[in-house]
Amino acid sequence: MLRPLFSTLLCLLSLSLYAVAKNPEQTQFSRDIRINAGQKVGDVTCINCSIYIAGESSGEVTTIHGNIVLETGGAVAGEVTAVWGDVHVQTGSNIAGEVTAVAGAVRRSPGSSIAGDVTSLEGTVWVLAIILPPIFGLGLIAALVTWMVHRRRSRAAVPQQAYC
Repeated sequence: MLRPLFSTLLCLLSLSLYAVAKNPEQTQFSRDIRINAGQKVGDVTCINCSIYIAGESSGEVTTIHGNIVLETGGAVAGEVTAVWGDVHVQTGSNIAGEVTAVAGAVRRSPGSSIAGDVTSLEGTVWVLAIILPPIFGLGLIAALVTWMVHRRRSRAAVPQQAYC
């Protein structure tokens, strides 16, 4: 009874490993990623670094505090997102999904192709606009909790007087 279940799980595992090996994902911290011409990858994520694509990405390409550069012949099938960085799309490259640059710019060369919507929120003020409201909200919640605890303690500290 366990043998068919084990065989099925082993088959599913090998198929998933084949799919990952076919288009591997790449993730880096503080070290640039380069996708060379002829190279195919899945999702690409880079934090505090830049991504240079001359090959193909079948997934999403995302950077936080870094640039995304699609070189001539580079292609991305998914979305391209740069937070606190720019997106450069050179001649002869194409993006099938949407392009978003928060606190950065989207720079397109003539002869490049972007099939989806392009959103560019230039200036670092956008990062503050995204980060500060949640921090302010958490500060208000902390102030409310502190006020409630202080109020409860001050009521308990007042001694009760006996009436005769």
